[in-house]
Amino acid sequence: MHLGDRIGDCADTAAIVAQLDLVICVDTAVAHLCGALGRRCWVMLPCLGLDWRWPEASGEVPWYPGVMRQYRQETPGGWAEVVERMRVDLTGLAGGG
Repeated sequence: MHLGDRIGDCADTAAIVAQLDLVICVDTAVAHLCGALGRRCWVMLPCLGLDWRWPEASGEVPWYPGVMRQYRQETPGGWAEVVERMRVDLTGLAGGG
């Protein structure tokens, strides 16, 4: 179900996130909202141009331990590699691997 036109504020987004098992997104306020709410979130990140909030390597994010995982490109524009790593991990999470 598309909820985009029904979201009026951060509280609406938080209510939606609270109903999800996993959020997959890029570095947006939604990622940090998930972390603050203790909801599992996987964040897709480029390999260049990141600030201090993101550790150097892919893996768990220290600001949101046990909740957030970052998936960083290994090469500029390498989104396919990120999606493949996420696919493998998602298959394992779902019990298929």
